[in-house]
Amino acid sequence: MPNIVLFSGSSHHDLSQKVADRLGLELGKVITKKFSNQETCVEIGESVRGEDVYIIQSGCGEINDNLMELLIMINACKIASSSRVTAVIPCFPYARQDKKDKSRAPISAKLVANMLSVAGADHIITMDLHASQIQGFFDIAVDNLYAEPAVLQWIKENIPEWKNCIIVSPDAGGAKRVTSIADRLNVDFALIHKERKKANEVDRMVLVGDVKDRVAIMVDDMADTCGTICHAADKLIDAGATKVYAILTHGIFSGPAISRINNAPFEAVVVTNTIPQEEKMKACPKIQVIDISMILAEAIRRTHNGESVSYLFSHVPL
Repeated sequence: MPNIVLFSGSSHHDLSQKVADRLGLELGKVITKKFSNQETCVEIGESVRGEDVYIIQSGCGEINDNLMELLIMINACKIASSSRVTAVIPCFPYARQDKKDKSRAPISAKLVANMLSVAGADHIITMDLHASQIQGFFDIAVDNLYAEPAVLQWIKENIPEWKNCIIVSPDAGGAKRVTSIADRLNVDFALIHKERKKANEVDRMVLVGDVKDRVAIMVDDMADTCGTICHAADKLIDAGATKVYAILTHGIFSGPAISRINNAPFEAVVVTNTIPQEEKMKACPKIQVIDISMILAEAIRRTHNGESVSYLFSHVPL
């Protein structure tokens, strides 16, 4: 692939390497370090003049440092005369702060969108945005890829009784995602209505739908402290589900998440590798990972060659 350079930020080197291997490319030379006063310093170690640059950086770990590093890398490539800079952000940072849910609340996702545009990004590739309207925060092109085809493939290959399952959304917001998966598997769906008093704490839950004597598969776009999904799992077992699985695109797993999952009645908690999971898997044997590097790699290849990306919305690249 001529005229393409792939750089990795420091947030998820393993994923970047997998994408590069899939495309048959070497990762570009870049040195990221911090000065003693904690300022981020980025040195691009090769010429990018006239090149199509892709920078892979996920919104995880030290989120603010990684975001700043991404902005600096975009700007460094832009002012070094690259023809186009694409930010590949598997897990978009601040995606949950996407509306004014109370007075004086910031819309930080819009701020991040502005920062990326001002830094010089020409195109964004991301995965399972928390709210797809975030694409409208940008004036540049955004490709919001879906983990859904990979999730469907995992369900069919790893849950033998998938034809007698029920897909459950742990909150009303994810109903659309769940109905789409349920339709494609030709099974029923249920949803759980929850009421929050304050962020990261769930007050009470109501299950809508019948899960008795069925395998319940909970699907959501992200799990952070896992209060919701663990609470929901107990609710599903109480309602007569035989087994409970959780499938999440972004496994953030902060705070008490790991101990909650270990104590919850899950058969497996399946996440994609948009966020590094090696350490979490050591601490929690229930966590399993779906590799989505081939989806990102194919999106990069198609974008670079000027082909349509919509094939990836319903298929996993071979």
